[in-house]
Amino acid sequence: MSTFVDRAVVHAQGGNGGNGCASVHREKFKPLGGPDGGNGGRGGDVIAVVDSSVTTLLDLHRHPHRRATHGKPGQGSHRNGADADDVIVEVPRGTVVTDANANVIVDLMTPGETFVLARGGRGGLGNAALASPRRKAPGFALLGEPGEARDVVLELKTVADVALVGYPSAGKSSLIAAISAARPKIADYPFTTLVPNLGVVSADDIVFTVADVPGLIPGASDGKGLGLEFLRHVERCSVLVHVVDCARLESERDPLADVDMIESELASYGGLADRPRLIALNKVDVPDGRAMADMVRGDLEARGYRVFDISAATHEGLRPLVFAMGQLVVQARANQVSDEATRVVIRPTPVDDAGFTIEKEVDGFRVVGARPERWVRQTDFSNDEAVGYLADRLARLGVEDELRRQGAEPGTTVMIGVGEDAVVFDWYPTLGGDVAVSGPRGSDDRLHATHQAWGDDDE
Repeated sequence: MSTFVDRAVVHAQGGNGGNGCASVHREKFKPLGGPDGGNGGRGGDVIAVVDSSVTTLLDLHRHPHRRATHGKPGQGSHRNGADADDVIVEVPRGTVVTDANANVIVDLMTPGETFVLARGGRGGLGNAALASPRRKAPGFALLGEPGEARDVVLELKTVADVALVGYPSAGKSSLIAAISAARPKIADYPFTTLVPNLGVVSADDIVFTVADVPGLIPGASDGKGLGLEFLRHVERCSVLVHVVDCARLESERDPLADVDMIESELASYGGLADRPRLIALNKVDVPDGRAMADMVRGDLEARGYRVFDISAATHEGLRPLVFAMGQLVVQARANQVSDEATRVVIRPTPVDDAGFTIEKEVDGFRVVGARPERWVRQTDFSNDEAVGYLADRLARLGVEDELRRQGAEPGTTVMIGVGEDAVVFDWYPTLGGDVAVSGPRGSDDRLHATHQAWGDDDE
């Protein structure tokens, strides 16, 4: 038996970008033909795609870790590394993606719609792409950026026009089986329906979908029974139909009390007050059920409800109920804003944001910003020339001027980034930033000159 899962926590990991290549073209009679190192390939993305054939999040529940492959490193002779393949995650229509704090990131409603759960890192530039009038033959390349790692929560909210709500064994599954081709499990004990069932219903030229929501009991909105897990499937429905058991022989229950209890749970869940309601008094084929329906019909109509006497077993009264559903669905569709206009998307800060901030801390100064943090991740700190290139980039961005303005002294501890990923170093202002870089490949004489100029003889 297949298992219905409507919530899954996904651990998405984008692939790392490939490292750039530091290479010099060599051939007979041309030993130093210039830099020819290629760029690294892009890491793969983890992408959620809406697939109409998928109806559950079961696969993601069983396999929550989705990791994309890494980009290939660049090679000599201007050969760029291959980009990694993206990992496609098929999700049902109506999937809502939230972060760990329950903030909505995106609502996926349209078949074929995509959303990147975790982006792959960009590949590092090879030394051919880094060559400039100041660095004619760079002896270094940039490292590939690490892929994004993100934990997201996926929740499926059924996309249906009408929701059948009521107590367990009120006859909701029998009703949807009677008016559509859906064949849910039906039995005479509570909680027969363990998952939402969808059926397609026709009322002349009006076609709409009906969802059979698992039964609700008092306290469902607080987690009792099965209601809390499936109340989310009522959110998207335009019309609510109370299916009331009129043949229930329990002294503490009657149709009016059942409707009041269900309404109380819907109110506690919230967001459903504007949905039009219909009342289906079920099981009138039983003498006691018809007598009970006659007793409560007036009170329900006095509350403003449209009431229908039905029997899911004999199909009595189903046609008027179906047409009433269809009329309300047509009205709701006419007033509904398009899915594209209501799509909720939180757009992250662009990666190329040029801003940065510097804060003075007890241990020194901390630099935070998209560009400086990305540049640090791309730097091979075992290569002095790469470190010098990083220093030039930070100086052009204005980091050094801001450190001076805030009173940083040579040798002051500076941290770039936050948390455990921060890079810590002793800051020395660069010297001769506008002159050509000299020295053997992979070295930068300015670094040694800087240390000597500030009295650091450890080198």
